[in-house]
Amino acid sequence: MGLTYRTYLNGNRIFGCSKCRTHLSTTDSIISKQFQGQHGRAYLFDTVVNVEEGPSEDRHMTTGLHTVKDIFCSRCRSVLGWKYERAYEQNQRYKEGKYILEKQLLTDVN
Repeated sequence: MGLTYRTYLNGNRIFGCSKCRTHLSTTDSIISKQFQGQHGRAYLFDTVVNVEEGPSEDRHMTTGLHTVKDIFCSRCRSVLGWKYERAYEQNQRYKEGKYILEKQLLTDVN
């Protein structure tokens, strides 16, 4: 097994894993704050770092059927949210390749 290198972010507000504070994303990468996760409010991000992806699976969500991958903190392996791989409805395609991070599972790092 090789070494795992983590990315450290700069910015006004950095979001990190609530368990180990590993950097995940910044406010500059937020696309929307109008999402719901399993633990309440969630944010849609354009980019995140220091995460690992689980296997793809189809899920029925409030906005229709999507193919998603759960995402985990690369340091402590806590589930943080999911990545949209595919949206089956045309008006939901903007989510493809984007990430959901659940607010309750995040902390401010700076």
